[in-house]
Amino acid sequence: MGELKQPSTQEVIETGQGAGFATTRLQDVLAWAQKYSLFMYPFVTACCGMEFMAVTGPRFDLARFGAEAPRFSPRQSDLLWVVGTIVQRQAPVLKRIYEQMAEPKWVLAFGTCASVGGFYDNYACVAGIDKIIPCDVYIPGCPPRPEAVLDGLMLLQDKIQSGDRRPAIVKPRFDPVAHPEMGVVTLRRGKDGAPV
Repeated sequence: MGELKQPSTQEVIETGQGAGFATTRLQDVLAWAQKYSLFMYPFVTACCGMEFMAVTGPRFDLARFGAEAPRFSPRQSDLLWVVGTIVQRQAPVLKRIYEQMAEPKWVLAFGTCASVGGFYDNYACVAGIDKIIPCDVYIPGCPPRPEAVLDGLMLLQDKIQSGDRRPAIVKPRFDPVAHPEMGVVTLRRGKDGAPV
């Protein structure tokens, strides 16, 4: 009926040529899925709300990061955006919202007021949301630029992928002190390189 043939060297499948499977750890697959399926709960309280609306609009397109769909129920969201100033009367509400979110959950502090209290150094404002709830990423700025917000979101996605739960801060792309030629005001320089 049929003969058994000895496989020739041309019929042997080499590694990576036609192999129909991939191996990975389940934990890595889950981290990848969580990284690209963030359901945000926006807790918008102050003037940074305008910048937040601009970032979620079509020009900056949060959808490409898998973080577009807002959920206005904390039970359906896993990313809490704290946008703007938090006063003492709002602190218990923010804590309750955070506690209602299912695990795993992440928090982004949007702007200077949410990060450190901003220029409101008085008894009514909370000096940073980390006094109330744990925060994963701080996005500085008053208001933060959309690019900084996208950098913060990508930083959070990297933290989710690696499993890092330590707080992180979006750093500037360059340090103006280390690169004075890239500063806002550049002094004229003479032929010898010294400022004129």
